[in-house]
Amino acid sequence: MFEFIDGKIHSKDLGFIVLEVNGIGYKINTTENTINQVHVGEKTTIYTHLALREDEMVLFGFNTKEELRMFHQLRSVSKIGAKVACGILSYFTPKELAINIYEGSTANISKAPGVGKKTAERMIVELRDKLSAMDLTSDHSVPIAAKDDIVNQETIDALMSLGYTKHEGQKVVNSLENKSLSVDEMIKESLKLLMKS
Repeated sequence: MFEFIDGKIHSKDLGFIVLEVNGIGYKINTTENTINQVHVGEKTTIYTHLALREDEMVLFGFNTKEELRMFHQLRSVSKIGAKVACGILSYFTPKELAINIYEGSTANISKAPGVGKKTAERMIVELRDKLSAMDLTSDHSVPIAAKDDIVNQETIDALMSLGYTKHEGQKVVNSLENKSLSVDEMIKESLKLLMKS
């Protein structure tokens, strides 16, 4: 029904944002990634999906088309609903998830909230062929990109286990200039930067 909505971010909370459009506030369920990338008071475009249920209408939205596309792909997997899809996309970016699916990394995928080993296996079986055709990377060298992304993800996981948020972990990992470090080296360098901030 709605392809996208242009408006101003009125507020943010756990699991949703409120987008103000012509004096009306739309509650839009979303991911942690989108929440971290939008800012209160700023105008933005949110790409949306309206879920019709028996007793209510629920609006889901994302700040990129890639995240919305991956949300639809996840919902096509048996036993994955909208809330679980949002949880998965709060843990992974679309590119990270696509690479893990492409690589068949059940262990990594099952780290996402609400995803067990069987669900991760279903995602790989049902989405691998579909995602190989999706333009989620800047080039088509997915196996090469996967190595860096897996090291980054393992570093972020380690930082989260030490009490840092995923957003803090991603930010510091992205800021590291030397991308050829091992996981242990990445963790050490990340902690140095985090302790300085």
